[in-house]
Amino acid sequence: VVVEDQPDVSAVLSAYNQQGDPTLYEEYYSGLKHFIECSLDCHRAELSQLFYPLFVHMYLELVYNQHESEAKSFFERFHGDQECYYQDDLRVLSSLTKKEHMKGNETMLDFRTSKFVLRISRDSYQLLKRHLQEKQNNQIWNIVQEHLYIDIFDGMPRSKQQIDAMVGSLAGEAKREANKAKVFFGLLKEPEFDVPLDDEDEEGENEEGKPKKKKPKKDSVGSKSKKQDPNAPPQNRIPLPELKDSDKLDKVMNMKEAAKRVRLGPECLPSICFYTFLNAYQGLTAVDITDDSSMIVGGFADSTVRVWSLTPKKLRSVKTAADLSLIDKESDDVLERIMDEKTASELKILYGHSGPVYGTSFSPDRNYLLSCSEDGTVRLWSLQTFTCLVGYKGHNYPVWDTQFSPYGYYFVSGGHDRVARLWATDHYQPLRIFAGHLADVTCTRFHPNSNYIATGSADRTVRLWDVLNGNCVRIFTGHKGPIHSLAFSPNGRFLATGATDGRVLLWDIGHGLMVGELKGHTDTVYALRFSRDGEILASGSMDNTVRLWDAVKAFEDLETDDFTTATGHINLPENSQDLLLGTYMTKSTPVIHLHFTRRNLLLAAGAYSSQ
Repeated sequence: VVVEDQPDVSAVLSAYNQQGDPTLYEEYYSGLKHFIECSLDCHRAELSQLFYPLFVHMYLELVYNQHESEAKSFFERFHGDQECYYQDDLRVLSSLTKKEHMKGNETMLDFRTSKFVLRISRDSYQLLKRHLQEKQNNQIWNIVQEHLYIDIFDGMPRSKQQIDAMVGSLAGEAKREANKAKVFFGLLKEPEFDVPLDDEDEEGENEEGKPKKKKPKKDSVGSKSKKQDPNAPPQNRIPLPELKDSDKLDKVMNMKEAAKRVRLGPECLPSICFYTFLNAYQGLTAVDITDDSSMIVGGFADSTVRVWSLTPKKLRSVKTAADLSLIDKESDDVLERIMDEKTASELKILYGHSGPVYGTSFSPDRNYLLSCSEDGTVRLWSLQTFTCLVGYKGHNYPVWDTQFSPYGYYFVSGGHDRVARLWATDHYQPLRIFAGHLADVTCTRFHPNSNYIATGSADRTVRLWDVLNGNCVRIFTGHKGPIHSLAFSPNGRFLATGATDGRVLLWDIGHGLMVGELKGHTDTVYALRFSRDGEILASGSMDNTVRLWDAVKAFEDLETDDFTTATGHINLPENSQDLLLGTYMTKSTPVIHLHFTRRNLLLAAGAYSSQ
């Protein structure tokens, strides 16, 4: 993938040359505004989508052609008409008042190079086209053809509510084509191996199903028949690491735990155990918890990474090479003997980064830990020796998030350079570069089958990428602010996303459609996690609350046969309060991480803030 840092600026901007009479711009725009406001209700909502992109392009055209006073008066007259969720973009725009300002501004260039996408019904489009051609209003018609991409669909125009749910990203909505590719969202078959069962496990095994991985798979029926999920990717579509003996042992443990798991639901909510970081003057910026809930890691603004044990078992390093050579390798407790008791402690501090640590992730086998930082690197640490093994350099700018694949070996990182990268622990260069976002990649998550990666961005879109070929297979628009959290449902079919707008949106991956909107949080949603069998979605936010949502109910009534896919219409249930099962306040601690234990106890974490 060739990533061009700066498209040739003059070529990009020269599109603004064919200008009309600058004094008439206000007239053109208010004429169109009058026409749209007087059109029938059914068309008005759809055509109103034109206001914002036209406003931006007409303003930029005036600035580019150095009509500064006209640009200023145009901005002042019409900026108040734009939708409230474009406030931040308008702030950036208002500071672009001279042609020189436009050259270095990335947001501006992106707006210019990518066509703003509007989805409009054929009837509304014909109406608009007729109006503009009768009026000989070429200036606006030129902009529509040059800078907008109108995705025309046949059928009823969409309502204001339907449109509002989907718009708000930097480049408008996604084209319907963008979400048509086939996605294998099913889960991979678990490898079969014999498990010594005692009686109590016997029944647990039948109810509960197969062993659980890092992101556990919900599959109570399928586990008996061991059939391949029809929506799953071929087992060898991407090479996954072989299971080691220790992994198999871990799976057995996992199954035993799963047998004792609590079945959650509206009548049976999880207990929540909150880990508060006190006196975290270093500034807590990231948290992760191992799948078996035995360790927690914090990434801090003072560039340290701190690992704590969550169990009475202390953290120990492996002995030195000289001591190791004295050990009898055949003894049964060799794994115990290699650990150095003198190093046992509850906390280990890892030094190495030279800037705040924004993301941390444990490997599924708990041997490694990843951290990514403002210094542009991702570091891999050994949890046997508590030392840094590798520093991966590729992002030249801050790296905002990183995560291990649920099968280990692969990991993903995303950063300020607007791309996400896929790495393997034994390669010092990335295997894939996922380019397409128009602003920082703020969060990254693997799909439970490890064939796909979801990225959330400050351009207010979420993209799903295919690990095999690096293609973008889904673009989800609807958030009104940068995205800060992502969670796949355990069955792999759905994705939940949270952003600075305080909304949690739910997506059907197979059909590429938004299927729910959970409103309740009043600030950025920093953490999302599904319970182990996917019955409950937990969300944690800067508003100091953890909220629990009924995921089964949110996803149950989807008409999935033709699923309105033709038009991409969605009718979101008006009241997401019906899905809210509980809200839990902390005293003054923003929630930055959530984790369900293998038995469905919910762990939450954040740093107490005294202000």
